[in-house]
Amino acid sequence: MATEASPQYRTVPPPPDFHPEIIISPSPSHGGLEFWQFMIAGSIAGSVEHMAMFPVDTLKTRMQALGASCPVQPVGVRQALGSILKLEGPSGLYRGIGAMGLGAGPAHAVYFSVYEFSKQFLSRGDPNNPIAHAVSGVFATVTSDAVITPMDMVKQRLQLQSSPYKGVADCVKRVLVEEGIGAFYASYRTTVIMNAPFTAVHFATYEAAKRGLMEVSPDNASDERLVVHATAGAAAGALAATVTTPLDVVKTQLQCQGVCGCDRFSSSSIGNVMDTIVKREGYRGLMRGWIPRMLFHAPAAAICWSTYEASKSFFQRLNNSD
Repeated sequence: MATEASPQYRTVPPPPDFHPEIIISPSPSHGGLEFWQFMIAGSIAGSVEHMAMFPVDTLKTRMQALGASCPVQPVGVRQALGSILKLEGPSGLYRGIGAMGLGAGPAHAVYFSVYEFSKQFLSRGDPNNPIAHAVSGVFATVTSDAVITPMDMVKQRLQLQSSPYKGVADCVKRVLVEEGIGAFYASYRTTVIMNAPFTAVHFATYEAAKRGLMEVSPDNASDERLVVHATAGAAAGALAATVTTPLDVVKTQLQCQGVCGCDRFSSSSIGNVMDTIVKREGYRGLMRGWIPRMLFHAPAAAICWSTYEASKSFFQRLNNSD
């Protein structure tokens, strides 16, 4: 009986075109997105953020780049804006935007892709881990700062009143010839030291605020997703910007030193620059430009995060439709 029944249980050989050992693995993904999609989403978000808020950044630079030999410049935001519009016209608010356009896209592509993959690795299955969010933000900013610092220096020098440079190419060429390549990274250490706590506060606040806002109205979370990202991003940007303003003042002083009469420092030491500012202006000098800095980062973060999440949603829909 067993021998008669055995044929009906015999394994059927696979067809000739069946090759189970040939499996094409998809490229590594996180959250349903590929690495290059995070980079594109981040690049779009960074470019939109900086282009939209560039005039406010110009006001901040003008207010911070003061030296003992600099001509007297207005301190208040309203006075600074009025002075630029009167003496230079609206175009004065956009000097240096080309340099930021060249640096913001690549830097934010690195920024967001490093953040997403660091968060995936460090969270270890806990998406609400604030320490993982903060540390991932630090990793992201250290790598992206290496990309954007040279163009940020060019941008700030072009933003100065009576800037001696004709444009981005002229500034890059003259700085290389007159000061050397090290001038492009004179503020890198300060930028990293500033942006590490800035980004830690920013990402931790953003994730916490986003989670809290979604818990307020969980039933409508999907419908209000854009508003949630924008609100959480604005809160995170405002807080992080205010806390780190003293280091931003130091960064601006280092990047603009020796230009338009601004002070030149003997070293790029943060302590040395801070001592000079405090001796000349007191401790309030370290908070110079905090209002436009906050006014820049609050809406900029809202624009950046909402644009980034919208770009991610687009790619997720695109991937799901394949």
